[in-house]
Amino acid sequence: MLTQTLDTARLGVIGLGYVGLPVAVEFGKHLPVVGFDINSARIEALRRGVDVTREVSADELSQASHLSFAHDLDALRACTTFIITVPTPIDAHKQPDLTPLMRASETVGKVLKRGDVVVYESTVYPGATEEDCVPVLERVSGLSFNRDFFVGYSPERINPGDRTHRLTSIRKVTSGSTPEAAAFVDALYASIIEAGTFRAESIRVAEAAKVIENTQRDLNIALINELAVIFGRMGIDTEAVLKAAETKWNFLPFRPGLVGGHCIGVDPYYLTHKAQAVGYHPEVILAGRRLNDGMGAYVAAQLIKAMLRRAIQVTGARILVMGLAFKENCPDLRNTRVIDVVRELRDFGAVVDVCDPWVDPEGAREEFGIALVAEPAAATYDAIIVAVAHRQFAALGAERIRALGRPDHVLYDLKYLFPKNASDLRL
Repeated sequence: MLTQTLDTARLGVIGLGYVGLPVAVEFGKHLPVVGFDINSARIEALRRGVDVTREVSADELSQASHLSFAHDLDALRACTTFIITVPTPIDAHKQPDLTPLMRASETVGKVLKRGDVVVYESTVYPGATEEDCVPVLERVSGLSFNRDFFVGYSPERINPGDRTHRLTSIRKVTSGSTPEAAAFVDALYASIIEAGTFRAESIRVAEAAKVIENTQRDLNIALINELAVIFGRMGIDTEAVLKAAETKWNFLPFRPGLVGGHCIGVDPYYLTHKAQAVGYHPEVILAGRRLNDGMGAYVAAQLIKAMLRRAIQVTGARILVMGLAFKENCPDLRNTRVIDVVRELRDFGAVVDVCDPWVDPEGAREEFGIALVAEPAAATYDAIIVAVAHRQFAALGAERIRALGRPDHVLYDLKYLFPKNASDLRL
């Protein structure tokens, strides 16, 4: 029986990345919370009031007066509700990699007690919570599901770098393994979510709702990317077409580009994996994924063609890629597809420099072997790609960016950051 109430709950948030830290901080303003992460350096930085993801400020951290940070298991033993917010990536074969989720479940299983509740926020395919995670909790704890402990699922909706749509202002989907658990999980999140909650009828429904959110966005962007390729062959400016089409009230305002990050470029593979497991081969979703995954090579090819038209030798050419993060105004490198452009250009023999004022240089070196250039030298480059629309790049303006190029160079404005006539090439 579930006897826990909001008054008696003591939370443990497992995983303090882009998702977990905002959750821990918000709950830590009202309830006792232990923020747990296996990365001891991350814990020490947070204790000093430093969040390297830049999602939470030092002032916001200080407001969470009931929040403590730990990397040792003993700190979790007094917790009664566990919220698991670890990454769910894909492997080299584009298959779901549940390793972080299984390890987090094992960690919680070691401290799980009768009456406890485990809530998962990590994006998964429908059925993963009850079919994959619960057996681990039972095996490690020795307890029985829905008799001794209960689970819930409330998918994360964090948008890295977005200062408008924050945790408390985004409506939260909740669910639980029993009616009582569902009511508890919903009340728990309702205590901090100003936008309100939506209680799904089951955990599987909540899991499915999350995974289709980003699948839908992925397919919409894939359509626009394909249109950009078509219009490029026709000599038509894609942005001009989209602006004209947007005059109709129900036209969706998507833009072409590189599709990376922790969600849009990953979540569809979780859904297609499960679809194939039940005997259905998803045609449309995988087609969209193939198209979006190929955009890095397309961008590189477009730049190379533009260089050759100007008789710029590609082999040995100096090219500057501005931006490495997967999106603007955040340091997040997860699944960034800018790296596809960099690698493709290097395969053609170009010398590629990368600059990004948001990205941690050590992180770029560890993840991709890239040594970021802090201040690109003037009059150096044969081609420049503005790959990420960081506000620092917008503030520079096209003229100052062009000053980084040699007298005859190509400027590719991948993100429509400047007026059409300010660059030589747009997607």
